Amino acid sequence: MNVSILKRDIEHCREEMVQLAIKTSMSDQRVIETSKRLDHLLNLYSKVSTKCS
Repeated sequence: MNVSILKRDIEHCREEMVQLAIKTSMSDQRVIETSKRLDHLLNLYSKVSTKCS
């Protein structure tokens, strides 16, 4: 997986989560699902960056 694409996806997901939380609440189901997706992307980034080191 391309690290730069992964970084872009992480930033996009983070921004989406923040905007959803501003418009709704931190407990909104969409915010929670976006947070889970962000966690997944961050875990994947951690694995990929560890392999590259």
